[in-house]
Parts: sequence; structure tokens; C-alpha cells
Amino acid sequence: MRLLIKGVTVLPLTGPEAIIKDGAIAVDEDRITYVGPTEGVPADFAPNRVIRGAHLLALPGLVNAHTHAAMTLFRGYADDLPLKSWLEEAVWPLEAKLRGEDVYWGTLLACAEMLLGGITTFADMYFFMDEVAEAVTKSGMRASLARGLIGTLPGAQKALKESEAFVRRWHGGACGRITCMLGPHAPYTCPPGYLEEVVVLARQLGVGIHIHLAETVHEVEEIRRQYGVSPVEMLANSGVFEVPVLAAHGVHLSPAEQEFLAQRSAAICTCPESNMKLASGIAPVTELLSAGVTVALGTDGAASNNNLDMWEEMRAAAFLAKVSRQDPEALPAYRALELATVGGARALGLEREIGTLEVGKKADIVLVDLARPHLQPPHDPVSHLVYAARASDVDTVVVNGRIVVEGGRLLTLDPAEIMQRCREAARRLVGQKLPRRSLLA
Repeated sequence: MRLLIKGVTVLPLTGPEAIIKDGAIAVDEDRITYVGPTEGVPADFAPNRVIRGAHLLALPGLVNAHTHAAMTLFRGYADDLPLKSWLEEAVWPLEAKLRGEDVYWGTLLACAEMLLGGITTFADMYFFMDEVAEAVTKSGMRASLARGLIGTLPGAQKALKESEAFVRRWHGGACGRITCMLGPHAPYTCPPGYLEEVVVLARQLGVGIHIHLAETVHEVEEIRRQYGVSPVEMLANSGVFEVPVLAAHGVHLSPAEQEFLAQRSAAICTCPESNMKLASGIAPVTELLSAGVTVALGTDGAASNNNLDMWEEMRAAAFLAKVSRQDPEALPAYRALELATVGGARALGLEREIGTLEVGKKADIVLVDLARPHLQPPHDPVSHLVYAARASDVDTVVVNGRIVVEGGRLLTLDPAEIMQRCREAARRLVGQKLPRRSLLA
């Protein structure tokens, strides 16, 4: 594919002032070869496909830096519960019934939703990861995949071996679109000794660690009760921060811990809507950024959100930062957009490949249709993207140089078949849904 996108507004995300009004992007195979004014496209570039439209805005593909894709199967099943009850009484019992085929179709459902909303890359932590990788391959998306590890379960050692096999099999797979990490679930499910084993394996494999961290007050209190330290200190004592770390949530972090994370180049993925819904708290995003921590943005799973919409997450992150600090400048629109693109790329260790629209980088591009009533008049495109845009405004999505969404239509997957398969899987997993109150008994 030699693709030329021209006559559009280009937002490369290389700086707040870098906006090209009548811009163009040239793509050869999977790489960007030109970004700039339409009039400057090299005369010898001969595209076999051209996309044009003054009503379109091009930006880098969004990065959902923390989710559990197949939990689309549990969307709407267990709502309005605190995290501990939600996990132990509702989610984990259902997950014990999961089959590989369930995870495959649930992941495809997530991929369909994410692609249609402009998400080109996601970081997933779950089970049956071979099936997840197959779904990613079929969808055309880019993904960082980690097999979830629970160190307190009898099969913890087996899971570690499966994780190693998965990384060796899939790291660099799907023509380089799949990368892998190790996924110890959280400090409260992975004791120090087990975490030390994970670190040793991560070093051997040359991969990072994706883990939940400091999500709730209960987690912080429980870890301190068991080990006499905070969750961050527990991970540090276990050597976790000696390898690249993507830590989801990071809601309850002290200033000293924020400085420590910055020194260790650890990344925090904030999931504002999930944290609000589960009443976990508000992550100190502004403080983390000020400390020099890489901050990314994620949706978490669809069971605790309940969608995979990064446009909503950007808006929620900005609004929460402003209201929590009583400062309207706490997280400006451009910084929020950076969390969903540049920050996500850095958090996944992919900043040399994605996150901005620059020559030499992978062609992961999203075109948003600005010709919508809620995006007019066109005073500030960045403001509109963060404070007014919707997932349904996405017109075209390109991943690795391949058009996967065109005119709002998914080209790589059949949504009707996927939705039917997921309904069948959900019926088998849930059966007759219990009354909501029974979950609280």
C-alpha cells in the first residue's frame, strides 16, 4: 500500500503548535514517508490510494494502555460494587468458567469497538493469551500482551511457565504488531517471592512488567498490614522496578513514591472512568507529570467502565485533574491528548515506532470527521478532540499502513458474527443472572 492522505488538518502530536491546516501524510508499506503541507508532497510519490477531505483531521492512533479485552463478555453484569466485592463475588467466579474460545470472541468484540473508536494499540492483561494474540492478528491491531499471573493460586508456577512460552512464541508476532510483557496481577495477589521470580524471567526474556498498583485504599492498607510497607515499596523490594514497568491506576501514591517512579522510569496508566465507577479515587496525574513520570491513559476492562472509549477517558482525565485541584489549567486539552498517544507509546516502550506522526514511524493514523454539529465551529481542533469528540466521529483508521476502518465501517472483522458469538458465550457463562442484591449478600 502506497497511501496518500491530503488536504486534511494534520495534528502530528510533536508539539502544541504543530498543526498543519492543509496537510498531507504519505505512507509507503507500513511507514510514514512524508508529513507536511499538501503542496510539499514529493513529486515522485505515486500512491495507489488517496484519501482527501478538508473536513478530516489526522492524528496518531490512540493507545489504550491498560485493559482486559475479553471482559467485554462481562459488560453490565456486575455494576455498582466496590472493587473487592466486584472481583471476588462477581468477576473471578465467572472467569473460572472461561474457555479459550470465549476469550477469543470477547477479545474480537473489544478489538472491533476499539478500532471503530480510533484505538490502534492496546495493552492487555488476561488469560488464554494465545487466543488473544490470534484475535489481535485477525483484527489488524497493534497490542502489548501479558498473561495474567496470580501468585497466590496453586497453579502459579505453571502460569509462569505458560507466560514464558507465550512470550517466546508471540513477542514480535503478527508482523511485529504484537509485543509481550509479563503480567503479575497486583501486589495483593503476588507475594514478594513470586514477584522476584517474575523479575528474573522478565530479565531473561528482555521484556517489561505490566501490573496493577495502588488502585485502592484497601490495597494500600492490606499490603502495609501484611508486609509493613506500601505497594510501591513492596515492588521495589522485590526488584520489580529493575525492569521496565507499566503500572495501571496509581491512584494512591505519595509524593515520594511519585519521585521514585520517575527515577526508575516506570510508567503509570491512569484509568479515570473505571476508577470513578469503582470509587477507587482520583489518580494524581498532574503531580505525576510534574515529577517526570510517564503517564498513559487506559479504559480498563469493559466490565468496570463499561466501554472502551478513549475519547471519554481523555475528557474524564482532564476534568478530574481540574476539579480535584480546583485548577482549570491542571491538565490542558493538549496534555490529555498526549496521554492517549505519546504517553501510551512511551509506556509500552513503543515511542520510536508510534505515538506521533513523523517520518520513519509506523503508519498508525486516525482520521476524525469534523463535519459534525458538536465539533463546530472549528475554533480549536485540539479542544474539540478532547472536550467534544466522540468515538463515533472516527471516519478512517490505518494500522501499520493498512486501512482497517473506512467511512466508519470495519474492514477486518465481521461485527455481526462477533456479537452473536459473544452473546452465546455470555449466556453460557452467566446463565440466569442473579438479582443484583445477591452479589452483596
